Amino acid sequence: MSAYLQIDQVVKDFGGGAVAVDSVSLDIERGEIFALLGSSGCGKTTLLRMLAGFEQPSSGRIVLNGQDLAGLQPYARPINIMFQSYALFPHLSVFDNIAFGLRREGCAKDETAQRVEAMLKLVQLEKYAKRKPHQLSGGQQQRVALARSLAKRPQLLLLDEPLGALDKKLREETQIELVNIIREVGVTCVMVTHDQEEAMTMASRIAVMSEGRLLQVGAPSEIYETPATRFVADFIGNVNLMDGRLSTDEPDHVIIDCSDCRHFVGHGITGSVGMPLAVALRPEKILLSRQAPEDARYNCVQATIKERAYFGAYTVYRLQMASGALLKVSMANTERHPDEALHIGDGVWAHWPGTAQIVLTR
Repeated sequence: MSAYLQIDQVVKDFGGGAVAVDSVSLDIERGEIFALLGSSGCGKTTLLRMLAGFEQPSSGRIVLNGQDLAGLQPYARPINIMFQSYALFPHLSVFDNIAFGLRREGCAKDETAQRVEAMLKLVQLEKYAKRKPHQLSGGQQQRVALARSLAKRPQLLLLDEPLGALDKKLREETQIELVNIIREVGVTCVMVTHDQEEAMTMASRIAVMSEGRLLQVGAPSEIYETPATRFVADFIGNVNLMDGRLSTDEPDHVIIDCSDCRHFVGHGITGSVGMPLAVALRPEKILLSRQAPEDARYNCVQATIKERAYFGAYTVYRLQMASGALLKVSMANTERHPDEALHIGDGVWAHWPGTAQIVLTR
């Protein structure tokens, strides 16, 4: 059975060597919330615009629910898009904003009212139906824009940086709310974001893009815990990257020599002794202690605390190792008043298990 949305070898070439989207292929299932994640200029917004019909592919096919979208104008596609700015009509009430698209399509008055009331209930804005957008908070405006996008019952919902206009606290609160609404309706959704936390929280799968290409596609946990490349490891979350060489290559373990430490990794890799590679180590996988671990040959380093930042739930340390390189460590604050707090200037041992490292060959 073919996927609900098929993006097949899509290219967008603006000429003059400016290839914004380079041979992208994706299969997205019905009901999925899928995120295109990447930094500015990576091609994610251009791909979204091709789905919406605002741009035409230079080559390749886009098929939605068995229908080839080639040549279809944006208004003829069974797709709605919600922009970062929300694009609400300031002179219309909340009710009329949500009803706008239905009225343009010639939807009967009774059915329009019924659908708008259902959307207002879905986004919990029934008592705000007569208000104008400027009388609403940012989060409420965002829900109105979502309700308007869903009122026409699109086959595909596109979200362009959906929470970019909200402050951090409201954005975090709204992420789960937005996902719950989308899942309740059951609409298939493709969202574009540069915010990794937003993608990790909201999407069932993520595609990481760079320079018009897909680097990795997978579930949030897969992207975070087993990144395919150095770029993905560095882009998703915080990470310590150490360059080294493979010194021991066994089926059940490898040893990698880096400038400040030796890594014992508890699994084999596809490689050869002497090859250069990188070890990625997430800050939260590292433990700190004043004493050396029992086996100080591997997976540990002696360092000095250079920086310390308290964030409430956790504390971030930056340790300077012998080479001068910094190691970032994130430790959960499980005790209100720890017996032996660590301070700037203290000498410590950083250590980690042999399952914590990610070995990157590219």
